[in-house]
Amino acid sequence: MEESRTRFDRAFSIRFGSLRDWQLALSLVCLGFFRKGMGTPAPIDAPKKLVVNGLYRFVRNPMYLAVACLISAQSIARSSHAIFYYLLFFLFGVHLFTVLYEEPHLRRNFGAQYEDYSRQVPRWIPRLEPYCPPTT
Repeated sequence: MEESRTRFDRAFSIRFGSLRDWQLALSLVCLGFFRKGMGTPAPIDAPKKLVVNGLYRFVRNPMYLAVACLISAQSIARSSHAIFYYLLFFLFGVHLFTVLYEEPHLRRNFGAQYEDYSRQVPRWIPRLEPYCPPTT
């Protein structure tokens, strides 16, 4: 009995360890945001250009999504209800921040370009085909 539990625990750790690796890789890919947008996501150094490259062609908030994936993997790996509730709190907070602050700010700064982008690229659930911005 103990041997089979140990085997299961090792397989479970490997599977969710690779999930963490994917989350790290996705976070590193999002760093292209800094280079392409000529700024950072921080309001004190906001991007000068609308970033619609990389993962942003599939989903509008890939960095928040990557963090949510990491938290959910931790919740599953540890079978923790507390971490799951933290995930719900995180998602609720990020959604409110995105809808009430980020998106209106982006609409003001980038106008029609952001309107087109937000109509075609989902906020949270990635689309299957990459978004291709209109050429100007």
